[in-house]
Amino acid sequence: MKNILLLISAFVVSCCGTSQNSSSVPQLDTDITKESVVTSYAQTITAEELKEYLYTFAGDDFEGRDTGEPGQKKAAEYLKLQYKEMGIPSPLGEDDYFQEIPESYFRGGIKSSENVLAYIEGVEKPNEIIVISAHYDHVGIDNKGNIYNGADDDGSGTVSILEIAQAFAKAKKDGMGPKRSILFLHVTGEEKGLYGSRYYTDENPVFPLENTVANLNIDMIGRIDESHEPEDKNNYIYLIGSDRLSTDLHNISEEMNTKYVNLDLDYKYNAKNDPNRFYYRSDHYNFAKHNIPSIFYFNGVHEDYHKPTDTPDKIEYELLAKRAQLIFYTAWEVANRLERIVVDGADSEGE
Repeated sequence: MKNILLLISAFVVSCCGTSQNSSSVPQLDTDITKESVVTSYAQTITAEELKEYLYTFAGDDFEGRDTGEPGQKKAAEYLKLQYKEMGIPSPLGEDDYFQEIPESYFRGGIKSSENVLAYIEGVEKPNEIIVISAHYDHVGIDNKGNIYNGADDDGSGTVSILEIAQAFAKAKKDGMGPKRSILFLHVTGEEKGLYGSRYYTDENPVFPLENTVANLNIDMIGRIDESHEPEDKNNYIYLIGSDRLSTDLHNISEEMNTKYVNLDLDYKYNAKNDPNRFYYRSDHYNFAKHNIPSIFYFNGVHEDYHKPTDTPDKIEYELLAKRAQLIFYTAWEVANRLERIVVDGADSEGE
């Protein structure tokens, strides 16, 4: 934190006197300064903190986080507590971090549930929103009493959002808040059929969809799949949908990776003829169908997928941190660029 403040202080001093009409919000005039400051915030996303979060969130106390069940309710309260401790408010106001979804919205006897929302308001274009999402539900407990802790699915995405949110909150506290607003959206009911994200986009968007610039959706980013097990191949992440609706978003994603992270970006599952149809199987799709540019970050399936053995001890925490940093860098650039990203593929991807 001290290094971040020194960087910002040095930058502010260098800018004093450059213009009597300059904005009260610091402007990053040089690429070197910009990259140093952004990197300082990205580096607050650490393997150690991700691990600490995940051993709690994907522990037995949360009973597999089955939608509408007590374990999921405990998980929602846990997320709310983290945001309150970080000083990040809810867009719903006061102490209300939950977007309630009534039992009548679900099918199959699923009980009422809730999305969890937190929010950092933009300093220049607060009405333009970037949504960073992950589902926090999983599949619960089987009839033999086995708890499905869902450490990768999607504990990894959930705790990554907490770390990304912390990085943005520190930036805002230091006077470097994003130009556009950031909504941290933890959705419920994904395992039952993308219910939480569909409720947000189709029934009750807290912010108008026309003001939603992009959705960065994180679903399983803590493991390595079979095709990337060799050591020279495991520095990767699958990206799905990045070029479907916005060339700008795709190019920003590539640029941020090249400049800062250097993961191997694998587009195998982005193919329109992908037999797995992953593009339609996670929460980003409920944004994409409304022509909101989206990226789905994914590590692929593995031997513990939807099994009680998807546990925190099997997560690759350094790799998880690196992947989360890529998402932070991408969100930072989308939030702070001068112009809103252009939607140039809408006709082909809507409903």
